Amino acid sequence: MLTFEDEPTQPGKPANPTNSASSLPKGLMQADKSRNKTEAFATRTVDTIDSSDGEQADAQPVAGSTQRRVSVEDKKIINCSADVNQLVPFKYKWAWDKYLAACANHWMPQEINMSRDIALWRDPNGLTEDERRIVKRNLGFFVTADSLAANNIVLGTYRHITNPECRQYLLRQAFEEAIHTHAYQYIVESLGLNEGEIFNAYHEIKSIRDKDEFLIPFIDTLTDPNFETGTLETDQQLLKSLIVFACIMEGMFFYVGFTQILALGRQNKMTGSAEQYQYILRDESMHCNFGIDVINQIKMENPSLWTKTFREEIVALMRKAVTLEYRYAEDTMPRGVLGMNAPMFKEYLRYIANRRCQQIGLDVLYPDANNPFPWMSEMIDLKKEKNFFETRVTEYQTGGALNWE
Repeated sequence: MLTFEDEPTQPGKPANPTNSASSLPKGLMQADKSRNKTEAFATRTVDTIDSSDGEQADAQPVAGSTQRRVSVEDKKIINCSADVNQLVPFKYKWAWDKYLAACANHWMPQEINMSRDIALWRDPNGLTEDERRIVKRNLGFFVTADSLAANNIVLGTYRHITNPECRQYLLRQAFEEAIHTHAYQYIVESLGLNEGEIFNAYHEIKSIRDKDEFLIPFIDTLTDPNFETGTLETDQQLLKSLIVFACIMEGMFFYVGFTQILALGRQNKMTGSAEQYQYILRDESMHCNFGIDVINQIKMENPSLWTKTFREEIVALMRKAVTLEYRYAEDTMPRGVLGMNAPMFKEYLRYIANRRCQQIGLDVLYPDANNPFPWMSEMIDLKKEKNFFETRVTEYQTGGALNWE
């Protein structure tokens, strides 16, 4: 069964006026509250040191002062005024643990041998037309999807998350999105595909364009420099956007493509591409789990956001996402191929939607849905041995994370 384990925040004059928050767009001021406090603290510290009263230099900060050291109780996921530059003490150890796990799983596309894929692609009889369509449609969606995800993190989500350990993971996640885009480009280049056709597919292929147009309003919300959290309405907008990206984009819109390419790999076709998708799937499952943990933490700290109307809106988005991804499945495989067909994906997407709903505290939408691809859980697990001299072991970790005992 496909599962994702749920694992279980009065300023003084800035020291440098040219870097004052007042020079930032309005929306960035909200995200830089803690920076203002840090600058005010630095200014007051200098004033204290320069004071002619020697006792002032030894004065201890009092509660409520910008000089007071951050405590765990000060931290929150959103709308926190505590100094976001102070990473410790950790409040959300799960966020730091996920950051460490992501760093330990580092990989780069060039490490994967693409020679067999190149030979197969160049062989006129190597793949059927339906199989080639799957490869090109998948690349057409993914080459820009991870760029959209990275932009959403860097230009949107990061500004509104006011917890430093969560921000640390987001920085790593943004880098992983860049690696994924690099991986798709590496496949396109290796196979000698038409770059203009593949990279512009999100404008030219309706099933891809419809998915992206579904996502873009939620990107626009968070990346709008005038958007600020702090009210019921804007906090719900933020929460909704986080749910769309964790549960729908990374947790649903990627799964038809993952399944199709990994199915090719299971038949010993496009094995280099399949291996890269396997690493990407591992990363994306961590992104999904991290996003769900953030969503649930926000819900716990702000229960007023989880209204009946809000929940109904999320359910409607989930159902719409299932429809859009199923249309993409129909477009990418109009006929049965690789032992799969589009109707199987309708069942699979309903199964995934149920799982996502349960993870964020909603009732299942499709009570009788089952997983028609149980082998995908093996792919997600990744803890299987490979011949080291044929390919890189999937559970490879960087040297600093290895256990030599």
